[in-house]
Amino acid sequence: MRIAMVSEHASPLAAMGGADAGGQNVHVAALSAALSRQGHDVTVYTRRDNRRVPATVETPDGYRVVHVPAGPAKKLPKDELLPHMGEFGRVLRSRWAKDRPDVVHAHFWMSGLASILAAKDLGIPVTQTFHALGVVKRRYQGKADTSPAERIRLERMIAKQADRVIATCSDEVFELVRMGLPRSRASVVPCGVDLTTFTPDGEVAHRTARRRIVSVGRLVPRKGFDLAIAALPSLPDTELVIVGGPDAGPLDKAPEVRRLRAIADRAGVGDRVHLPGLVSREQMPALLRSADAVVCTPWYEPFGIVPLEAMACGVPVVATAVGGLTDTVVDGVTGMLVPPRNPVELAAALRRLLGDASLCESFGLAGADRVRARYSWDRVASDSLRAYSRVLTGETEVAAASPS
Repeated sequence: MRIAMVSEHASPLAAMGGADAGGQNVHVAALSAALSRQGHDVTVYTRRDNRRVPATVETPDGYRVVHVPAGPAKKLPKDELLPHMGEFGRVLRSRWAKDRPDVVHAHFWMSGLASILAAKDLGIPVTQTFHALGVVKRRYQGKADTSPAERIRLERMIAKQADRVIATCSDEVFELVRMGLPRSRASVVPCGVDLTTFTPDGEVAHRTARRRIVSVGRLVPRKGFDLAIAALPSLPDTELVIVGGPDAGPLDKAPEVRRLRAIADRAGVGDRVHLPGLVSREQMPALLRSADAVVCTPWYEPFGIVPLEAMACGVPVVATAVGGLTDTVVDGVTGMLVPPRNPVELAAALRRLLGDASLCESFGLAGADRVRARYSWDRVASDSLRAYSRVLTGETEVAAASPS
């Protein structure tokens, strides 16, 4: 099958952890590589944001990346890219008219807009993965949401016009149905994890306390790192490592870093809270293995790859019961789910878990088993191919309540 991946701001070649570079980049890169391993021809189209990059890059993983000229050839925040999507779509249409893919898989709403503009007159089917929905972002961020004003309206249009929407979790399906998408045009295909990199066995990072909890993510308020800090006073002999960087600028000058350090100092745990900044993908498994528990406490989370990576390393997860985390973390089996924005419940869960070594071991073993069975990128690629095939054959499906 000839597959066109469209990821307007999240290039699979981008360095992780920078502004607008994170889970979607990993998803597009890993899914494209897995589809290529299965013998499919995959081209990823992303916006050119550097004049010096080649027009086309053949990756070692078997897929190619095409840098599409649309807007200035420099890095722009994704929330400023909407005016350039018409040009992006015109370039795609010109290429696809000459070199037609069998199916298009658009990632994020602006990629969906460009893909539908490009494919509608060519009769090429379009599948859509939103990765995050504007209506959910607006609900939780309110006036702090910097998305274009048109986002929610355009997402409804994209969901209506795409041949199939591939949601990453069951919670997203419920949101899409509320937006008017028939369940029969939705599939649930989760994100995956690299099971050759994230394993229970391997190097373990050094730690400076008897017990350690780790949180990973972009340093923005919605990630809820302050909840983990608030839980720390009731967890003696425990250090908290918060891994991640701000959207831009030096770590020490980032407003969120200053806010978190101030919270830690007021709580009397400043000496037990460590913010090392960004950690490379190569170093991340050793860091996760060094934890007694990985804590994921966002206000909302469209999917969340960190819990999968922790479970793949055999580490139990304590997470807020929001979004995709309710699919990946099985409460009482692979970890614990707690109410969002509730530091008291979080502290109680962590006290119970860290005080019971056999429970930690049980959750860790179950988590590693679950990830191997359900969340390998080869499994995700096979599930994606089934969604593509349904589009090509006209078959419909009722989206499952949750992935098995």
